[in-house]
Amino acid sequence: MADTDWRNQTTVTEFILLGFGDLSDLQILLFLMFLVIYIATVAGNTLIVVLVVTDQHLHTPMYFFLGNLSCLEICYTSTFLPRLLASLLTGDRTISVSGCITQLYFSGYLAATECYLLAAMSYDRYLAICKPLHYTSLMNSKFCLQLTAGSWLNGCLATTILILFMLQLTFCGPNEIDHFYCDPLPLMELSCSDTHLSMLVDFIIVSVFTLPPLLLTLMSYMFILNSILRIPSGRQKAFSTCSSHLTVVTIFYGTMVTVHLLPKRDTLRDLKKVLSFCFTVLTPLVNPLIYSLRNRDVKEALSKAVSKCGFHKKHAETRR
Repeated sequence: MADTDWRNQTTVTEFILLGFGDLSDLQILLFLMFLVIYIATVAGNTLIVVLVVTDQHLHTPMYFFLGNLSCLEICYTSTFLPRLLASLLTGDRTISVSGCITQLYFSGYLAATECYLLAAMSYDRYLAICKPLHYTSLMNSKFCLQLTAGSWLNGCLATTILILFMLQLTFCGPNEIDHFYCDPLPLMELSCSDTHLSMLVDFIIVSVFTLPPLLLTLMSYMFILNSILRIPSGRQKAFSTCSSHLTVVTIFYGTMVTVHLLPKRDTLRDLKKVLSFCFTVLTPLVNPLIYSLRNRDVKEALSKAVSKCGFHKKHAETRR
């Protein structure tokens, strides 16, 4: 009988992303802040990619992974911020069902891929510090490409499975999502069809595709820390090679895990939004800063690039 009731209702064709609607007086300020964040994120990560591609000293596995991570961060932040900026500028907070599913697919795909890329980067640091004599032979170009391709393919597979189940859901009731992007669980709660299977699939996918890279990352750093503590001298230099990556891992996983572990209470909704904002928007923003400020090789590559630009500019002015 219940099944017949929801079939007789009008099917929802669009959702309303409430986002930061309770801060209506600050819409212009929020727009300017998010615009600056988006421009800085794209510019910073693009700079990292350009440096990795053009500087011969950065043609190593660690920076190959970093270049992929920066490309991913540009795409990841682009799944949220342009839509949010348009909403803040126009006041239109609606998004079509297909648009919501599309955003959900790319955000899930890129988040899952980032988990695997961070795990690959931690394994690279493990080999470099714990097995330095075998590093070149173990982390060769072929294996490096396999790890990177596997990261992107696993992220794609995980999200595709979830989306196939999400597409079976029907939406015919409330259409307000109390978030600034389409998140799977709030979306499932709006469905008027049975969501038990979809929620189970979501839990299994998160467990199978997210926990293994997290465990691999934790294990890698346990071995790294153990090796560093055994070094009689030069501990700071050894740890500095992976401190940037560890900082990024802590911010990304710390905020993401906290969001999913917080209980479902109305009083915690705003806190969940802030934490979600941290790992979806702030992490891509701070990644270039962390890797450039805490990494000597990147700072040297940036310095050389600036020097070359200055030299070419002076040379052009002299020829005039």
